[in-house]
Amino acid sequence: MLLFLVGMQLNAQDRRESLEQKRKALQQEIKRINLLQESNTAKKQNVLEEAESLVQKIRTTQELVRTYNQEVNLLTDKINTNQHQIESLRAELQRLKEDYAKMIGRAYHSRSRQSRLLFLFSSESFLQAYKRLKYIKQYTQYRERQGEEIKAQTLEVQRLTRELTAQKKDQEKLLAENKVLQDRLQRDKRLQDQLLAEINKKGSQYLRQIQQKQDEMAKIDAEINRLIREAIAAENKKQQSSSTTDFKLSPEAKALAASFEANKGRLPWPLKSGNITMPFGEHPSPLAHNVTIQSNGIRIETGENEPAYAVFKGKVLKIQAIRGANKTVLIQHGNYITVYRNLTDLYVKSGDTVQTGEKLGIVGHSRDTDRPTLNFYVFKDANYLNPSQWILRR
Repeated sequence: MLLFLVGMQLNAQDRRESLEQKRKALQQEIKRINLLQESNTAKKQNVLEEAESLVQKIRTTQELVRTYNQEVNLLTDKINTNQHQIESLRAELQRLKEDYAKMIGRAYHSRSRQSRLLFLFSSESFLQAYKRLKYIKQYTQYRERQGEEIKAQTLEVQRLTRELTAQKKDQEKLLAENKVLQDRLQRDKRLQDQLLAEINKKGSQYLRQIQQKQDEMAKIDAEINRLIREAIAAENKKQQSSSTTDFKLSPEAKALAASFEANKGRLPWPLKSGNITMPFGEHPSPLAHNVTIQSNGIRIETGENEPAYAVFKGKVLKIQAIRGANKTVLIQHGNYITVYRNLTDLYVKSGDTVQTGEKLGIVGHSRDTDRPTLNFYVFKDANYLNPSQWILRR
């Protein structure tokens, strides 16, 4: 039972630390979004860009509120556990003290050395005298152990009481911070409603802009798909294969692909900091629900002059400048390809062998939002995969 309780406490502590790290990361994201909003306000961004920033901020704030609630609930459970443990220890301590008091009383009544000698000499045999001597020693040792146990229990109660006081302070702090955060969230939602109302008021005008962005994104993705097929065809030509959709792999390439696949869900992020502003797949536009957005990768916004990093070892398959998207780097990992779009000031060239975490280039500004933005894709042969399922969750 003791090992089980200790295990539960360690697990709860690990979860608390994980939630705390997540909370701090989300707070940094919101701070960065606020800085971007201030920067873009100075640049007189249009309503669509402002609304997109606000959508991301609200989404991140909601996740932060959930994290706060999880932390508070975890702390509340720990407080309740400690309170029960303190009550149990105090009851046990009271019992120990009462038993010890009775023991001391009996020892007082038989405290004379002469009484103990008479107790020994009145034995009917040497064996009985030996057993009585053992009993006297054991009784003395037991009394000492009782005293030590009372001392240890007292110290444990004091420790848990101090811990409980600190936990209650942490809980009060988290609740106060969460209250401020929820007030800000409501304020941002009201602002979002105002912006959406303005967008709806000039529906056709903004709808054309939203659709135009979607069309441009589709053209860029089509260009990337063409590059992938060309790269596959070029590599397969070396292996005497004419396929443009599936790699013909050497034994070494098969081993690399297997290693890449084994790390699914554990690959590092292509950026040290940033947040996903557009997920993978098909979903309605947050600004116009009758417009569907098809995203074949993920869009990650980051800070100024942030470098992008290779998520796994491999070979730089191709580097291509794409109109409206700066430079795109394709890295081959067997029959898997990771694509890093919108880079400037590259550190690599075609044919280079790169290692996990190696710098590839600096993230450029998006033409739409004027914010540093990396578009990240994962392919298996010529097929799109969801990058969020491959990189570590934050």
